Amino acid sequence: MGLLERLRKEWFILGIVLVIAAARLEPAVGVKGGPLKPEITITYIAVSAIFFNSGLSLKTEELTSALMHVKLHLFVQIFTLVFFPTAIWLFLQLLSITPINEWLLKGLQTVGCMPPPVSSAVILTKAVGGNEAAAIFNSAFGSFLGIVITPLLLLLFLGSSSSVPFTSIFSQLFMTVVVPLIIGQIVRRYIKDWLERKKPPFGTISSCVLLMIIYTTFCDTFANPNIDLDKFSLIIIVFIIFSVQMSFMFLTFLFSTRNNSSFTPADTVAIIFCSTHKSLTLGIPMLKIVFAGYEHLSLISVPLLIYHPAQILLGSLLVPTIKSWMVSRQKALKLTRQPKAPVKV
Repeated sequence: MGLLERLRKEWFILGIVLVIAAARLEPAVGVKGGPLKPEITITYIAVSAIFFNSGLSLKTEELTSALMHVKLHLFVQIFTLVFFPTAIWLFLQLLSITPINEWLLKGLQTVGCMPPPVSSAVILTKAVGGNEAAAIFNSAFGSFLGIVITPLLLLLFLGSSSSVPFTSIFSQLFMTVVVPLIIGQIVRRYIKDWLERKKPPFGTISSCVLLMIIYTTFCDTFANPNIDLDKFSLIIIVFIIFSVQMSFMFLTFLFSTRNNSSFTPADTVAIIFCSTHKSLTLGIPMLKIVFAGYEHLSLISVPLLIYHPAQILLGSLLVPTIKSWMVSRQKALKLTRQPKAPVKV
């Protein structure tokens, strides 16, 4: 991971801390009807801006080289959108008997339902030297799948606010997610040369808009005098998140390195990151739509806000170890495939 990219991630994490602090000091600014008018600026403009920006920046032409690796794509998408949320749901059945805040536990379930992110898994795969094309394809394809599957999973595992009918959720998702994404891709076709020459700061733009969404989400939290968030639950949730990430990374490593898996070491790297990383950029806007009007929305959002920087931190720490394994494994495979020299008599 480049120095600039790492600094951007660190500043983004710091930004999350600052907006939470600001929301705690002045919660009335970002609540419905406040000066920021989040019911308009966030619900429609900010969310649409994020996905229009994604449409502009997404290089779909780079995905064709990875398109035919069907087995790898199936593994990543099934693990991310089927196994992950199901395993979390089963785990939460055990945790439900503990004194951990129930809304934070529901937040863990929302993490499991999220699609892979567009950026972090690709950046870490590239840093290790893994199959970057496969990481790009699965991150992009998973994001597109998530537009449809993630709301369904959220409704299946958690239900929805009674004030938001099922049809409204998908019509709003279509208008604020799918349409801006398609428009962004169409615009990109006409200004591709300019974009590649100027290289606009797409990541920074999305991060700034996302910080605004996070700020208004936490304003809703701290404007509620009845909020109940105990430190014990928060500490346990942080520990669970790191444990889940480590466990699932190890699990994907075991599955993808079996003798009959046919995955290369470079494929395994892409699988590890793409299967276990979750999207904050898609996640927060989707939660805002699916659980609009839900009084506990902010508490439900907390685990996802923790998971995002945690996956970047953990992934960055593991890059040298995974790279060392991949290089040694590739050398070993190369030696086994070399034809043996004939023995001279």
